[in-house]
Amino acid sequence: MLLTDHTAKLHTLAAKYHLKDVTLLAGRLLMSFIFLHEGVTLAIHFDGAAKAMAAQGVGLPLFIATIALQLGAGLSVATGLLTRLGGIGLGLFCLATATLFHTNFASQSELLNFEKDLAISGGMFVLAAVGAGRFSLDWLVACYLQQRQRDKDMVAALLAAENDMTLKVTLPV
Repeated sequence: MLLTDHTAKLHTLAAKYHLKDVTLLAGRLLMSFIFLHEGVTLAIHFDGAAKAMAAQGVGLPLFIATIALQLGAGLSVATGLLTRLGGIGLGLFCLATATLFHTNFASQSELLNFEKDLAISGGMFVLAAVGAGRFSLDWLVACYLQQRQRDKDMVAALLAAENDMTLKVTLPV
């Protein structure tokens, strides 16, 4: 069997099992975990975390917005509902975090956190570009809306056909 035959078989298997969609699901879950974990941790230890953030110059409204973003957009990415919006939000959040809090490149750990935030940001922007895939709430909502549109079109066609079938009776006067 030639290499092209093997490639064709692998491509057929990947298409059959929606490998792209499974990969997107795994990536979404892995990327969202860090935000969901951090958001829950900040919410559970709210008072201590708020004091620590205040020491870094982050006020209470911004701290609450951070928790809301991490939980809301994290759930968005994990479930695949409004995935592109969640990915953009978390991508921008990571860029802001990297540039505002991890710029002391003399520290190896700060440099690593800076690079990590840039990498996560890039992943979120890629996710925003490609979407959530078939195994997501976005896909279910899109299917539902397409079915509703088909139903509306069918009703309109039936009504138009009914109107064309009405008999026009004119009486001679």
